Amino acid sequence: MTKLIIQIPCFNEGVNLAQTLRDLPKQISGIDEIEVLVINDGSTDNSAEIAQDFGAKVLDIKQNKGLANAFRMGLQESLRLGADIIVNTDADNQYNASDIEKLVTPILTGDAEMVVGARDILSIKEFSPLKKLLQKLGSAVLRLLSDTKVQDAPSGFRAFSKESAIRLNVFDNYTYTMETLIQAGAKGLRVVSVPVGVNPQTRKSKLVKNIFDYVFKSMKTTIRMFIVYRPFRFFLSIALFLGVLGIIPVIRFLYYYIQGLGNGHIQSLIFAAVFLISAVQLVIIAIIGDLLSINRKLLEDIQTRVRKIELDKK
Repeated sequence: MTKLIIQIPCFNEGVNLAQTLRDLPKQISGIDEIEVLVINDGSTDNSAEIAQDFGAKVLDIKQNKGLANAFRMGLQESLRLGADIIVNTDADNQYNASDIEKLVTPILTGDAEMVVGARDILSIKEFSPLKKLLQKLGSAVLRLLSDTKVQDAPSGFRAFSKESAIRLNVFDNYTYTMETLIQAGAKGLRVVSVPVGVNPQTRKSKLVKNIFDYVFKSMKTTIRMFIVYRPFRFFLSIALFLGVLGIIPVIRFLYYYIQGLGNGHIQSLIFAAVFLISAVQLVIIAIIGDLLSINRKLLEDIQTRVRKIELDKK
């Protein structure tokens, strides 16, 4: 028996939720049971009542705490309900629900543990040219940092195997999309992209107040997660950059010293010393960060075992 749970984080989506639920697939090849879980993130409208009328389970969060928290709580509840595969989609009916089958197929065939729905960004009329450019650039950066081949990093239309849902952690309070990708790459989870369609926009994004605010917060989350999961690479990269900056003034000083003009360029050695000492300190931080990362991996392995034991008991 393979059970699919479609989780929908929801905050005041009474206008769009009914259509979102209506479009969800009732059966999918290879899936024996489909359940719908609406995470009611402190809604003050009739979202919860609409979800119940459609027969969906509702997880109530009394106070609105944001998308990332709703996603995290949804994963936990879906696992508790016995999900073998979890699909996350938006309550505003942004994504084409019929493409859920595309998301779950690579997991059913054993080709992936996490599947990300890739929108055709360039064809979305509601996106400005600047937003399209930033979406493409952001996805390229995430592919580099996460060692995955995901085409649409900000996409929230995703499928997770039970194993990946157990192993993933969400720390950020803003968004989960970048964080889970970097984690998946660091933990060796198989991640693939599949093309998906989108529906006409029904409202403005609640997550993106403006494009620059979104870029800033996304960059902050990405850098934070990269430091947590790739500390050696992060600090060593900066150390190498500073090391190169330190070597350049040394070469400059030696050049003038050979010419007999070294006394007038002693400032080059001062700059070199600052850069090289900083580089050495960052190398030490990189080594310490790598040791801490090893301890974190061991703790996460223990956490995964405990979660599996708890789920087996339930």
